[in-house]
Amino acid sequence: MTPRGYGPGAAFCPRCAAPLPGPPPATCTGCRYQLFVNARPTVGLVILDCDPATSSGSAASDGCATSGGAGADGGAGADGGAGAGGGSGLSGRSGSGGGPGSDGPRFLALRRAAEPMIGRWETPGGFCDGREHPAEAAMREAREELGVTVILGDQLGMYIGSYEFQDEVLPVLDIFFLASLDDRRIVLNPAESTGLAWFSLVDPPPLAFPTMDAAVRAAARRLGR
Repeated sequence: MTPRGYGPGAAFCPRCAAPLPGPPPATCTGCRYQLFVNARPTVGLVILDCDPATSSGSAASDGCATSGGAGADGGAGADGGAGAGGGSGLSGRSGSGGGPGSDGPRFLALRRAAEPMIGRWETPGGFCDGREHPAEAAMREAREELGVTVILGDQLGMYIGSYEFQDEVLPVLDIFFLASLDDRRIVLNPAESTGLAWFSLVDPPPLAFPTMDAAVRAAARRLGR
């Protein structure tokens, strides 16, 4: 790998270019610059097809959708189009074996359009910008990936994970929120996702990253599933 002055594989000081005595955390012997590798903050959204503030108990009492077809994949096209204008309604296809209401609340999953983990299912989300608050980042990511505004619910938890980017494996701090849709007309960003599906919280597919699996399990526990 090309020697770097940043990230987990840093070999040179980013300030004076002197060789580092070891991998970060390290102190440059030339200028005494201290180099650390900190987890990058990211956000994730477990978007439910019902109101997470009232989703407990049976599907009949928690406001969840109870109609819609079941499909083998539930994927929308690369343009996000399952209906006119490239939109996909809330009750779209279910990725599980039964109707949307049969196993209680469902969550929205997107099929990744890019590496790493291209083609795998994931929850919407991404990296926080600069000094951006995680809640603001979650709202922004929803607009960018889904073309909609979400109603942000409780924070589900924070998990340390890994993300491969530019030939490095970066530590990330994944912060997950419950959410529901305000505008139910989803338009996917084809650079981010090639399809979507709604899966039962109690029978989810394997997701792209372990932190996403953990967040979905936490959502199921939060809703008493």
